[in-house]
Amino acid sequence: MGDLGTRDGLLLAIYLIGASTAGFVLFGVDKARAKKGRWRIPEKVLLGAALFGGAPGCLAGMYLFRHKTRRWYFRWGIPLTLLLQLAACWAILSFWRRC
Repeated sequence: MGDLGTRDGLLLAIYLIGASTAGFVLFGVDKARAKKGRWRIPEKVLLGAALFGGAPGCLAGMYLFRHKTRRWYFRWGIPLTLLLQLAACWAILSFWRRC
């Protein structure tokens, strides 16, 4: 059980890459829709994408597309979510190495 680098680690990595990519795409699509005055992606969906593992992609999309950077709950919430996710990954890896 002590080796997270096997199938479980691979599945976790695939999930996090997918969630991050989805978050990045959501920010890009919402910015494009905002420019065209079209229907927008709800803010709770954007924040939810960050909360469920997509914080790196959401943060990158937020600053690359210059989207939602003025709202304090995006400017502070997404980086904080990313820090909490990194801490959780570190804790999980530390726990797994001890097993």
